[in-house]
Amino acid sequence: MYEQASHALLNEILLDLKPEIGNFRLRHFYTRLGANFYNIHSLFHLLYGDRPDFKEQMVSLVETLALRYIERAPHLRKSDLARERDYNWFLSQKWVGMALYCDRFAGDLKGLRARLPYLQELGINLVHVMPILDCPEGASDGGYAVRDFHRVDARFGSNEDLEALAATLKKRDMLLVLDVVVNHTSDEHEWAQRARMGEKKYQDYYYVFDNREIPDAYEEAMPEVFPETAPENFTWNEAMGKWVMTVFNNYQWDLNYHNPAVLIEMVDIILFWANKGVDILRLDAVAFLWKKPGSTCQNEREAHLLLQLMKDCCQVTAPGVLFIAEAIVSPGEITKYFGDDAIMAKECEIAYNATLMALLWDAVATRNARLLNLGVQHLPAKLERATWLNYVRCHDDIGLGFDDNDARLAGYDPASHRRFLIDYFTGRFEGSPARGLPFGENPKTGDARISGSLASLAGLESALESGSEEAIDTAIRTIVLLHATILSFGGLPLFYYGDAIGMLNNVEYLADPAQRDDNRWAHRSRFDWDQAQKRHQPGTVEQRIFGALKKLIALRKETPAFSDFDNREVLATGNPNLLALYRNARPNARVLVIGNFNDHPQTLDVAPLRVRGLFQQDSMLDLCTGTRIALDDGMLAIPPLSFYWLTD
Repeated sequence: MYEQASHALLNEILLDLKPEIGNFRLRHFYTRLGANFYNIHSLFHLLYGDRPDFKEQMVSLVETLALRYIERAPHLRKSDLARERDYNWFLSQKWVGMALYCDRFAGDLKGLRARLPYLQELGINLVHVMPILDCPEGASDGGYAVRDFHRVDARFGSNEDLEALAATLKKRDMLLVLDVVVNHTSDEHEWAQRARMGEKKYQDYYYVFDNREIPDAYEEAMPEVFPETAPENFTWNEAMGKWVMTVFNNYQWDLNYHNPAVLIEMVDIILFWANKGVDILRLDAVAFLWKKPGSTCQNEREAHLLLQLMKDCCQVTAPGVLFIAEAIVSPGEITKYFGDDAIMAKECEIAYNATLMALLWDAVATRNARLLNLGVQHLPAKLERATWLNYVRCHDDIGLGFDDNDARLAGYDPASHRRFLIDYFTGRFEGSPARGLPFGENPKTGDARISGSLASLAGLESALESGSEEAIDTAIRTIVLLHATILSFGGLPLFYYGDAIGMLNNVEYLADPAQRDDNRWAHRSRFDWDQAQKRHQPGTVEQRIFGALKKLIALRKETPAFSDFDNREVLATGNPNLLALYRNARPNARVLVIGNFNDHPQTLDVAPLRVRGLFQQDSMLDLCTGTRIALDDGMLAIPPLSFYWLTD
C-alpha cells in the first residue's frame, strides 16, 4: 500500500516539475528515479514527513535531481552506464591513491596537472585533492570552512581549471577525489551573512538560539572537538543577537538538517561537483550531521538516513560517483557508514580505516603486533560492495581509536597505554626516536592526539640528526613496512604527499598567525621538489623509500589476490610480533602476507598453515624480491621490520 502511494506521489511530482524539464530526453533519469524513488520518498518522509510543506520540498528535491542530470555531460553519462554495468570496479587492486594539498604540492590546479608525471611515476592513479573551495583567508580550517560551495578558491585557480584537471586525469586512467564539507559552512557564507542580517529563512539553515537554555542542554552531552582552541560548542554572534552552534571552530556554523531545504541544497552541491568530472566525493564530518539535545550529536540514526538520501539521489543523477565517509569514529560505528544492506553500500562505498591506522602506529611503538592482530580480527565486517580507505598518515592528527577490550586482551590498561603512545610519539618517552607533537590536549580528561609527518614519527628525523646509519635504516624499514601493510590489506591504499620521499616535520607554520595554534600544519608543509629530485640518486634516503614504494605499488597492481572481495583472513602465528594475512582471490591467486613489527628477526612455524595449502614445498616465492624463501626445519625466518608477500 505504501509503495503504491509512493508511486502515486511520484506521478504528482512529475506533473509539478518546471515545464522546461519536459523539453529534454531523460530516459535514463526517469528509469533511475523510478528505481530509487521508493527509498527516497521513504527516507524523506521519515525525516520530514510531519512538515506541512512535505510535498513542496519533495518537488524541489526531484527538480534538483532532474536539472543536474540535464547538465551532466555526455561523457560522464557514458561513464555512469559503464560503472553501473561493472559495479565492483573500485574494488580492483589497480587503484592506489594519494592525498595532497594542491597549493602545497604544486602551487595551483594548473601546476598540479603539470606534476601528474611524478604521481604516475610512483604508481598513483587516484588523486585526492584536499579542500579547494572558496574559503576566507586565515579563518579557513585548512579549507574546511567553505564560503562558496560552487566556486574553486581563486588561490587554486578556477572551476574551469578543475574541469581541465578532471579531463586530464580521465585520459590517464586516474580518478579525482574532491571534498564536500557537508556539516558546516564558514560564517562568511552567504547563508550565514543573510542569517546575521535577520533573514529567518537562513537562520533556519543553522542552529541559532536566543538564549543559553537549549545550548546548555546540548552542552551537557556534547564533547569538545578542539578543547584547546575552540572550547564549547556554541558561539555568541553579536550582529545576530543569538547563539549559534559551532562544533569545530567559532567561524564554522553547523548546518541544521532538521530543515529539508539544507539537505536539498547539499544534494545540489554534491551533484554540481559530480558534473565537473569528480569521480569520488569525500563527505566531511558525516558523523556530526544530526544534532539533538541529550546526545553526543555524533553517529545519530538520522545522520545515516541523510547519507542514504544523498546516496540515493546521486544514484539517480550521477550513479558512477562514489562517496567516502569521513567518519573518524569507533571501530563498532564505522561500518555503519556503509549502510545496513547485506551487500550494497547504501550510504558510502568507502570509509576511512582509522582503526587500522591507529593499530599500525601502536605496533611501531610497542615493536609487536599483539594489539594489531586483535584489532584487525575484530574489525567489523564490511559490505560486499564497499571498501576501506587504508592509510598510514593523512592531513589530520592521529587519534588512538582502537577498541578498549582489544587493548585489555593484549595485556594493556587502555588509558595508561594511550598515555604511553602519546608520550612515545611526542618524544617524552625515554629512548623514543619519534618526533611528533601533542594535538588537542584536553586538560579535563588528559586525552590528546598526535601530529607529525610519517618520517618524523617513524624516527627518520632523529636518525638523520644523529647520523646513525643503523637508525636511518630502521626508520626506512618502518616506513616501508607500514605502506606494505596498507597495500596488501584489502581496500584502497591512500598515501600522503611527501611520505614517499621521507619529508620531515616543518615548523614554518609557527610564523603564520592563522596556523601557529594548530600544529597539524607541521605535516602539511610545502612539497620539497628539490628533495624529490634525490629519488633518482642511488643510495639516498629519498631513493630508498621512493624506489621501495614504487616497486610495491606495481606489484600490488599485478596481484589479483590484493583486490577487495572479502578475501582477507588473519592467521594465528603463535608469534606476537608478526601479522599474517591470507589473501585468496581464487585457487591460483593467493598470497600470504607476513609482517614482522619487531626490530629483531622472528620465526614462524608454518605447520599450521599447511592446512590452507600453503608451504606444500619447503619454499615459497616472495613477490617483493622475486626469490624463493626457504624454510629451515619447518620454520620461516623474517628479518627485523620486514615483510613477505609469499605465493606458490
